[in-house]
Amino acid sequence: MHQEATLFATIAIGFVFAAGLGYLADRLRLPPLVGYLVAGILMGPYTPGFVADTALASQLAEMGVVLLMFGVGLHFSTADLLAVRGVAVPGAIARIVIVTLLGIGLVKWWGWGLGAGVVFGLALSVASTVVLLKALEERNLLNSASGRVAVGWLIVEDLAMVLALVLLPALAEFLGGHAANGAAHDPGLPLWLTIALTLLKVGGFAILAILLGPKIVPWLLMRVARTGSRELFTLTVLAVALGIAFGSAAVFGVSFALGAFFAGVVMSESNLSHRAAADSLPLQNAFSVLFFVSVGMLFDPSILVRQPMAVVGALALIIVGKAIISFLIVIMLRYPIGMALTVSGGLAQIGEFSFILAGLGVSLGLLPQEGQDLILATAILSITFNPAVCYGAEVLHKRAHRKWPHLYDNYGRRRLDILGRELEKNRLLGEKRAREHKLEIEKLIETFPLFSEVDEYSQEELLLLFRPKSALPGERVVRKGDRGDGMYFISSGAVEVRVDGDPVRLEAGAFFGEIALLTGGRRTADVIAVDFCQFLVLDRRDFNMFTAHHPALRAAVSEMARERAEMNVMRAKRQAQPDQRERSTEGQ
Repeated sequence: MHQEATLFATIAIGFVFAAGLGYLADRLRLPPLVGYLVAGILMGPYTPGFVADTALASQLAEMGVVLLMFGVGLHFSTADLLAVRGVAVPGAIARIVIVTLLGIGLVKWWGWGLGAGVVFGLALSVASTVVLLKALEERNLLNSASGRVAVGWLIVEDLAMVLALVLLPALAEFLGGHAANGAAHDPGLPLWLTIALTLLKVGGFAILAILLGPKIVPWLLMRVARTGSRELFTLTVLAVALGIAFGSAAVFGVSFALGAFFAGVVMSESNLSHRAAADSLPLQNAFSVLFFVSVGMLFDPSILVRQPMAVVGALALIIVGKAIISFLIVIMLRYPIGMALTVSGGLAQIGEFSFILAGLGVSLGLLPQEGQDLILATAILSITFNPAVCYGAEVLHKRAHRKWPHLYDNYGRRRLDILGRELEKNRLLGEKRAREHKLEIEKLIETFPLFSEVDEYSQEELLLLFRPKSALPGERVVRKGDRGDGMYFISSGAVEVRVDGDPVRLEAGAFFGEIALLTGGRRTADVIAVDFCQFLVLDRRDFNMFTAHHPALRAAVSEMARERAEMNVMRAKRQAQPDQRERSTEGQ
């Protein structure tokens, strides 16, 4: 097969297999992620049939990692994390430390080194975002206090894994591996200085992103959104994500994943973050699927036969060990038993970051290929068993409540009440922002019914295109003979349009300036503010661009402009007739 066809075949067959097996997994009440991984196994070199190009697949997987981390940063909520910080931060950190230590002990038993133990333990300590969200959604727990704690716990784990991705290359040689890309660092530098320099680079990049990003990225998105081009907006979002990811690696030496994460965090500060998330989501999903397919291609199923006890041991640590550790941590922090069961059941699996860590560990010479196979095997099995684990946690929840109702209802009640108030405050704040945005659009439609014909997406676009302007009573807003630079919509107040003859009064909800805009000629009247006025101005370029996408709106404005032009002509004729009679009388 030709090289150019190999890329197409890898993507096409990967999507076909992933779609079919993902649907089958969903019908079996399993996360579609299981189907994607199995699709990769079927396409890999360890199973008969079609064998995809693993080199191409790994590059597509790298793109998937970047977009996956961009999505994590885009949905990162500082407010939500701060609300559950009392349980999520200490709980996640404690579990990562304990599980990593247990992982080191397990691999020491197998005869592996310290570096392999660190990578293996870290990979087993973190859970899958995709699997957790699906489990919470199916049980309608996503917006509950327990669900928010589980999500916050996962965010802390993700942040810790981002830090691990940064530090592992710096620590690789100390742990028995080699430096990234085979380039060893100066052996004269002590370990602490190597780590300090690495953290200094990351800190420099983070400070630059935090200081400049919120100023540049929202401004750029606003400028692009004003063009009205959806494809250009989506392209800009992806350009920011991939550009920051690549630039961070090229200039600061940090990973693509970290750069993409910060790109998402920076973009989340923009008022257009919801549009950025919605527009980039299809591509994020597509490359995320390719990421899981490529991970499956690396898996050697024979590990289940060659090392069955190792698989059982790692799986027991993930499902039983992590669940017990999570439960005890939540209880020791004096939070409710029901919350402890929800968190322990939902996080008893591994996923995306585990694959990323395993791949990095192999590339640094820290983790043997067998370790990566074990991680992949236990990931597939733990994700497959997770619905059953969550169901078991739910059964224990009901039985414990029946058996010890007083203890169950009162243990951790005070902390739960405090947490509930924090979460409710965040929820109300989020609803207030959404309501204000909705009211802004509703007010626009109520004031200008003309825009009720366009869809909601276009109404939001209008809010970006409008330029606010005000005028004091007696101020001339438009001068006759000037070139038309925009169309004015009156939000509040009133104006007088002075053509030849009696002035015409226009109030809130009306608009003016459309005739010069449509004809390209000069202004045909003076417009004077007779009250304190607030206008929304649509510039000529924005007007032409927006109405080009909405010809019905342009036709309506053109019709009103035609009627106004005819009225002006008739008014001018009526004004001219008395003048003619007056001159005729003078002549007699």
